[in-house]
Amino acid sequence: MKVAIIMGSDSDYKVVENAEKVLKDFGVEVNVRVISAHRTPERAATFAKEAENNGFEVIIGAAGKAAHLPGVLASFTTLPVIGLPIKSSTMDGLDSLLSIVQMPKGIPVATVAINGAENAALLAIQMLSLKYDLLKEKLKKFREEQEKEVIKKDEAFLNR
Repeated sequence: MKVAIIMGSDSDYKVVENAEKVLKDFGVEVNVRVISAHRTPERAATFAKEAENNGFEVIIGAAGKAAHLPGVLASFTTLPVIGLPIKSSTMDGLDSLLSIVQMPKGIPVATVAINGAENAALLAIQMLSLKYDLLKEKLKKFREEQEKEVIKKDEAFLNR
């Protein structure tokens, strides 16, 4: 079980670290890299072309502004790619979201909310759980714990 998180800039790490934590909490090996679609395009292409042979099963591409990174990665691999739009100072991340979600037909990229790192990680885990039953069980327990938390909070409001 191995996921790559590729960031376009190290400034994206403050968001990406949340995905890294979720993946590690589920016992998934994760590698975080800084590779720019625009400043290091050959490196991005090489990484994506070699990702499967290097044991990766899902790639999360995190990028802000023009946010071409997830699409570029997806164009060089058949592995699932999840786009994580990063909120930038420009357009509050809407530019990133639209850049990722508007992929041309034939090269899909799953997309989560702006700064939705936790959901990017959980989506990767769901994909992996199709192959790894252990992750499926961990996801069930995770959801049960979420349910318990909400019920506890609801009861606190009922009893005030």
